[in-house]
Amino acid sequence: MRGDLAPRLADRARLKKDETTGHWVLLFPEGLMNLNESAAAILRLCDGRNVLGEILQKLSQEFKAPVDFLAADVETTLQKMESKGLVQWGEPFENPIHSEITSAGQASGMAGKAPGEYRPLGLLAELTYRCPLHCPYCSNPVWDKSQPGGEELPAGKWKEVLTQARSLGVLHALFSGGEPLQRADLEELVSHAHGLGFYTNLITSGLGLSASRAKALKEAGLDSVQLSFQADEQGSADEIAGTKAHAKKLETAELVRALGLPITVNIVLHRDNIGRLEKLIALAESLGAHRLELANTQYYGWAFRNRSRLLPTREQVLESSGMAARARERLKGKMEILYVIPDYFYDRPKPCMNGWGRRYITVNPYGKVLPCPTAYSIGSLKLENVKEKNLDWIWNESESFNRFRGTAWMPEPCSSCDLKEVDFGGCRCQAALLAGNPAATDPACGLSPDRPKLEAALSASGSTNPWDYRQNP
Repeated sequence: MRGDLAPRLADRARLKKDETTGHWVLLFPEGLMNLNESAAAILRLCDGRNVLGEILQKLSQEFKAPVDFLAADVETTLQKMESKGLVQWGEPFENPIHSEITSAGQASGMAGKAPGEYRPLGLLAELTYRCPLHCPYCSNPVWDKSQPGGEELPAGKWKEVLTQARSLGVLHALFSGGEPLQRADLEELVSHAHGLGFYTNLITSGLGLSASRAKALKEAGLDSVQLSFQADEQGSADEIAGTKAHAKKLETAELVRALGLPITVNIVLHRDNIGRLEKLIALAESLGAHRLELANTQYYGWAFRNRSRLLPTREQVLESSGMAARARERLKGKMEILYVIPDYFYDRPKPCMNGWGRRYITVNPYGKVLPCPTAYSIGSLKLENVKEKNLDWIWNESESFNRFRGTAWMPEPCSSCDLKEVDFGGCRCQAALLAGNPAATDPACGLSPDRPKLEAALSASGSTNPWDYRQNP
């Protein structure tokens, strides 16, 4: 270890005491890490002032243990955090940096509540479905504003939703869309979320972000930005987006980087761009991204319409998986790489949102509350609305959040499967789309009786039809 250097939390990391459990957690863009007592104590001392020896001495006093006994644990913890890009080393400095090493519950005036078996950690706030892009893999529906309930939630109602979410113990607020920058009150909502103690994330195409607005968002308390790209070169990127957007996205990335906000680059992979994976990774590196999401297309919404053109070949998937693994090792500690495997090509399904109704809440622009962002596609599912019910009741009592929660609902072969607590039966929306029944085993599972329907889609892939672009409301 570097005894003359002082470790500090990376700019993208926040250490908070989780008022729901009473334990410390480390928050970072779109993720968190639960910490044991010793890891929390170590990280609380990583403020850029204490060199390693001073950290050991202070821990020795706190835990009444010899320095030699603590050294190995401290070294292992700091190496792990450094490998994930969550701890940085530098020359020690005198003045303390701004820190959020505090209790989010105390900051928001919350007394805390006992954690239940199912506890939400993230709120996806879909502020609007309006978007300047027309991506042919978008999962958002097109909404008819003329229909009853077709008006977007106003800022006041969104603030109520955010406050209710914090009361449930939610730690991450992810502002999304459509394009959330289409909302003139975005800064107001970010400020409110920040004041409640959320780690705030903006999920954006980048179109509509000026220098002044980027500065205002940071001052409001924005913690991180996820920026989408369609390809690594302008021609194909603009074709997929259905508009000229790539050059503006590059400008947006520079704006965000200049402000010191951490950047996640998100790229949806499909047949037309998966073969350029190395260049896509290089693009994220050049933008100074801290995190790269390589998300193979999920076939819902517009992606389902364009599935035969979007589906890659099995060879492309295998090659890209290897490339992503090698890049992840090469960039360890510099850029986190998340590669989302396309379950069409495997015989095990993905866990739906890490289990239906277990960890996440989505609220759409019109107030409907969903256990996953595409649950609207299950026509038989009654979705509650924040205009009529509060989030606590919806999370704990509603039919929509309880319908596929746990394992009691599972048919065979899921109910007797050893992995039912791992994949939770797979994706309910995919079962509804392919099997015609949201309670069926996900056809992505090799044991599903509906697996031939998925195989038929693979056999029909390779279309060169024009894109069926998303039509915006």
